[in-house]
Amino acid sequence: MKAVTIYDIAREANVSVATVSRVLNNTAPVKKETRDKVVALIRKHQFQPNALARSLSKKSTGMIGVIIPDMTNPFFPALLAGLEQEARSQGYTMFLCDTVSTLGTGSEQYERESDYVSLLLEKQIDGMIWIGGRVNLAKPAEHLVREAVEVSKRVPLLLVNGCMPGTGIQRVYVDEQEGASLAAQYLIDAGHRHIAFAGGYTQLSNTRQRRQGFARTMRANHIAIRKEWMLDGGFNVESGKQFLHHLLALPERPTAVLCANDLVAVGMLKAASKAGIRVPEELSLVGFDDIPYASDCIPELTTISLKGNEVGRLAAKRLCDMIAGAKSSKSMKVLPELVVRESVSRISQVSTGNRT
Repeated sequence: MKAVTIYDIAREANVSVATVSRVLNNTAPVKKETRDKVVALIRKHQFQPNALARSLSKKSTGMIGVIIPDMTNPFFPALLAGLEQEARSQGYTMFLCDTVSTLGTGSEQYERESDYVSLLLEKQIDGMIWIGGRVNLAKPAEHLVREAVEVSKRVPLLLVNGCMPGTGIQRVYVDEQEGASLAAQYLIDAGHRHIAFAGGYTQLSNTRQRRQGFARTMRANHIAIRKEWMLDGGFNVESGKQFLHHLLALPERPTAVLCANDLVAVGMLKAASKAGIRVPEELSLVGFDDIPYASDCIPELTTISLKGNEVGRLAAKRLCDMIAGAKSSKSMKVLPELVVRESVSRISQVSTGNRT
């Protein structure tokens, strides 16, 4: 069966091809009677415009490329959902690229990023959003920065929760330092003075920001930061278990831990349960990210929400504005939120004197 073309629709409706195109793309007014006739024929023949042909005529593919570091990370679904909803409302679809490293090495991940960048540009995407990977490095290598700059010259490029220092590339981000400060202050207000920080990688900017927010608030409250309680080396559940075992092996242990993310907190919660440590009665925990697991734990996890859905929507809106040619040199900051649940207990100062 021969496929129906735009010329067939125009011929049967007794109108020009340009008129059918105006109805399809809503680019110019068309009389209601004529529009209704064309729409009826489109539905009758189940006509689907050729996307490639439309992209050539409009010089647009209607597609946004999104690069993320690991789609299995439970933090990303809410962000991607917000991004997709806003992008779709503005007529764009997403081309999602997952750069998770099968070897567990950063170099392989950055190579995958470069491969996907080439693929997306080849597909003539209208804009690109970059999340994680090299944009989260505190000091990215020069060639990684240079590639991002070259991309930004070819298509609108937006970073989410990351930064390419000195490039001026726009970004939408959450104030992660403020989030850690909120969490630390909440623990202090609950009476805790023996507080550890666990998780992350010190070469990543998000870890540094969270540690800086923690340290800033501890100093502001004249509370000592114990070097042996500042742990790093992982963002997953298994690393959280290891952090808890490390703390329990020390001569003195903290009464509370601010975790670099919720997965670390879940790992610590599981390890504490197996070790016979009650949370929050004997150890208080605060997470970071507010992933779905946070409210499903027992006890439910107090955490910092990075407002993933809102960030996704804002990122998509900003990128669409950039594609449309809107000029703005400002990045967009989102404030985090403390979500209080069940994993922190209040303690008296008398009980914090000697933790063994």
